[in-house]
Amino acid sequence: MLDQIKGLHHVTSLARDANENNAFFTHALGLRRIKKTVNFDAPDVYHLYYANEAGTPGTVMTYFPFPNAARGRPGTGEVGVTAFSVPDGALPFWEERLAVHGVSGLERRTLFGEKRLSFAGPDGDGFALVETRGDERAPWTGNGVDADAAIRGFHSVSMRLADAGATAELLGFMNHEEIEKEGAVRRFRVRDGGNGAGIVDVETLPDAARARQGAGSVHHVAFAVDNRDRHLEVRKALMDTGYQVTPVIDRDYFYAIYFRTPGGVLFEVSTNEPGFDRDEDTAHLGEALKLPRQHEHLRPFLESHLEPIRD
Repeated sequence: MLDQIKGLHHVTSLARDANENNAFFTHALGLRRIKKTVNFDAPDVYHLYYANEAGTPGTVMTYFPFPNAARGRPGTGEVGVTAFSVPDGALPFWEERLAVHGVSGLERRTLFGEKRLSFAGPDGDGFALVETRGDERAPWTGNGVDADAAIRGFHSVSMRLADAGATAELLGFMNHEEIEKEGAVRRFRVRDGGNGAGIVDVETLPDAARARQGAGSVHHVAFAVDNRDRHLEVRKALMDTGYQVTPVIDRDYFYAIYFRTPGGVLFEVSTNEPGFDRDEDTAHLGEALKLPRQHEHLRPFLESHLEPIRD
């Protein structure tokens, strides 16, 4: 069992417009943009990161905004809902705030005894805010949301699968245990409590169509390990179990490996080191355009090509 895994690290999704995406996460949700960089594989596209003040693993939502990308089609084989933790009693505040910002799909419901507010992102992304007691993670309050309501980080991700069996076994191997079941949804939680972002919900939908990835789709979900030594241990164990795992890739702010799950969802395992302050002071995270070393020579082109982000 991979007890090196400590919960979620980040979730990365696709969007169609960088400024619309930035406004939604910073103005509506009150998160901090902690990094403005580019896609390693398509450097003419931004990679935007939103989180708490320092970009603590388990709080980081990231986006590749491909200009005018077609919207994705929801279905099986994907993460359908990304949920954030908010304090107990905060949902009325958020319901009013999101309505003021024109957010669509607002719906109150209860799952596993927890009150949640579901809503859609600018590209139809599936999100929820979940009232959570005792989440001591420090929120970011610099964008106008007080600490008694502000987002603490991830609560969970919810995967939609045609058949959950093999993925459930994988989650068990990845230091998660099944703790509850409600209808077609099974809840898995990291065994040692992890970093506070330790829940994965798995919904089985055998008759649903396969998802088609596009704007509004989750590209991958990343799980956290403490350091590079633990990272290599996880990679070896996954390969020994039969998974096709990429080599370790330096993503500047963490080291990453990727593999496809039996249900079709792309998983990443990321290190908590070196962190998002490796090239910017914490007080100024997300302000300047930061480029991977291999793309620094493209700076003049990228600075003229990429649409400026309006803060």
